[in-house]
Amino acid sequence: MATMLELTDASPRVACCAPLVKQPLAQADAEQLAVTLKALADPARLRLLSIVASSENSEACVCDLIDPIGLSQPTVSHHLKVLTEAGFLTRSKRGTWAYYRLVPGTLQQVSALLISE
Repeated sequence: MATMLELTDASPRVACCAPLVKQPLAQADAEQLAVTLKALADPARLRLLSIVASSENSEACVCDLIDPIGLSQPTVSHHLKVLTEAGFLTRSKRGTWAYYRLVPGTLQQVSALLISE
């Protein structure tokens, strides 16, 4: 019997607009960027993103993220969901465990919005 895998939208959703210093943000762009920055504006989520990004192949099992963060599994899963919905991570299920992978380029896209050249 074939196993159905959950599909995750891996399209980058972080980049929205020109750098902040080049032109004023449109309302829709400001709202999208606020969601993105809000996802990063939590110490636990920043640590989770850092752990995943620095792991082999920029991927980590949720089972390996609980102890380093010092939070319960449901809380860690919630933070990972926020990062996934913001476009920073993708999720794949393998057996009973979920694996999270950094979406290539997303951190660079956020930094490009904030840096003036």
